[in-house]
Formats: sequence, structure tokens, C-alpha cells
Amino acid sequence: MRPFTYLKADDVEGAVELAATTGGRYLAGGTNLVDLMRQGVEAPEVLVDVRSLSQDVDVEPDGTLVLGAGVTNTAVAEDPRVRQDFPLISRAVLNGATGQIRNMATVGGNLLQRTRCLYFYDTASRCNRREAGAGCDALLGGTHNHAVIGHSRSCVATHPSDLAVALAALDARVHLRGPGGPRVVDLVDFHLLPGEDEVRDTVLEPFELITAVSVPPLPRRARSAYRKVRERASYAFALVSVAAVLDIGDGVVRQARLALGGVAAKPWRARRAEQLLEGRPAGRALFQAAAQAALEGAQPQGDNFYKLALATRLITATLLQLAEEESS
Repeated sequence: MRPFTYLKADDVEGAVELAATTGGRYLAGGTNLVDLMRQGVEAPEVLVDVRSLSQDVDVEPDGTLVLGAGVTNTAVAEDPRVRQDFPLISRAVLNGATGQIRNMATVGGNLLQRTRCLYFYDTASRCNRREAGAGCDALLGGTHNHAVIGHSRSCVATHPSDLAVALAALDARVHLRGPGGPRVVDLVDFHLLPGEDEVRDTVLEPFELITAVSVPPLPRRARSAYRKVRERASYAFALVSVAAVLDIGDGVVRQARLALGGVAAKPWRARRAEQLLEGRPAGRALFQAAAQAALEGAQPQGDNFYKLALATRLITATLLQLAEEESS
């Protein structure tokens, strides 16, 4: 690793000022950034420690959950309010990493994970995510784990976060603070697809800091689930994951939310599938049709065609599970 300067911020405003004046990068748990520094993928000259900031988990009077950006994944998954009212979040976090990593990783850092594409980590390979215009060796290489939706000739990698997929299905919002002041961004708009910008992964402006994530309450009767398929039973990134929320009344789908992981460069909100589900009688045929709608426009390549069948079956099974829970 190259030498770097370490600074510790006392508060959010101080962190932003330190980063802006030094050109520094924010450091929380470090479970991704430090790895990238060790691999030579990133080499920040200044790190501003923000781990001790925004560590609260709160529930507002209207039921909105507010997760501080510095809250560890373990604290999120184990919080009784999260487990009771937002079990989808807890399940996604517990599916996301080993206990040791969850103890260090934070909410904000989880959203800012960079792709785990092997070509991105291999500095001898061409990668537009590391250097705009360099090219993408993954296009002609191994595509087994790569995207089938929303990719481009610039990049075919997937986003690794499990938590972000759950938050996308829950209409979460990301709270930011930068030199220009605070702002709020819908989580589904927070991450960028490779066609929008080759190097940038998110809409973050220079020196903007994630301060919190807010999640509105679910409908009282809504059921939710997070299911993930991976190559081994122990910790691994998703081949395909599904975060689903289903509100059924009198056998009819009143509301549906569906997000996919492992298929795109960002958590993929399946709006077309949601529209198809809502207002119709719940059942296997409807769920299968919704699963197919969720993958409209998919363009698999090389050896990742299996993801279409896998995602279709996983979506259908997840929706059936929620419908059965509702009727039991």
C-alpha cells in the first residue's frame, strides 16, 4: 500500500470540510476500500475517518426507520425494531457477509461497495470502471457472474450489495451532506448504470457524505422476503437475489414491490412486474408472468444465460412463499 494521511472527523460538517480541503476519501468500516487499496485499484492520499458519526438507529413517529450511515451491519440485523417491522432488511444483511465483516461494515459503506468483478480488481486488465475509456476485458472473458440487464459495452459487472437490493424494494431514501449542503436521493436513483457514466458508480458529488438511510413503513398486512442464490452455502455474492414485498387482500394483490440483485450494475427495481401484479388475483400463473416481465429486455451473454431461468424461478418461488404466508 502507498502511504496516506489519516484524519478523524468529529462531526458531519467537520468531515465534509476535511475532505473538501484535503481532497480526502471517507473511511468507515473499510471492508471494501482498504481491500481496493491493498490491490492497488485505489490509492487515496488522505482518508477521513467517519466511522463514529451517524451511528443511531431511530424510528420516527410515523414509523419511518432511520439508519445512520455509520451503523454496522450487525447492529442493523440485530436491532429488534428492524427485525420486527423491517425483516427484509435483517434477512438481506444476514445473507450478505460473514459475521466478522458485518461487525465492521457500515450502512453507508455497504451502499458504496464497488463491483467485485475480477477484471476490475486485476490492474493488468482493461476496465472502464478504473479508467474511463480503457475498455472492458470482461466483454470477451468469463461472464458467468456478470449482468444480464442494464449493462453496456462499457461494463457488464454487477453490484455486490444485498442490503441495497432490500432497500430498493422498500422505497428507501439516501440522505447526503456535501459542501453544497444536505440533499436526499431515492435509493433506486442513487446508483448509476454503466451507460450513464463509466467511472462513477453513484450520483454522489465530490466530497458528499452519506449521513443516513430512511425507510418508510410498510403497509400493515404486507409480507416481505429476501432470497439469494449463491455458488456455495457459506458467504458468497449473489448469482441472483430477490427482495419482494407483497400486500394481498381477499386473494388480490393490492401492492407489490420487487427488486433484484446479481443481475445489473445497480439494485434492479422491477417496475413492470409490479404493475402486472397489482390488482390481480394472486397465483402461480400471475407470479410466473411477473417474473418474466421483470426480465424484459435482458441481454445475457457468454455463459450467464442461466441467470434468466434462475431469476424467473426465484422470483416465482419468492412470491408464492409470500402468498402462502398471507393465506396461512
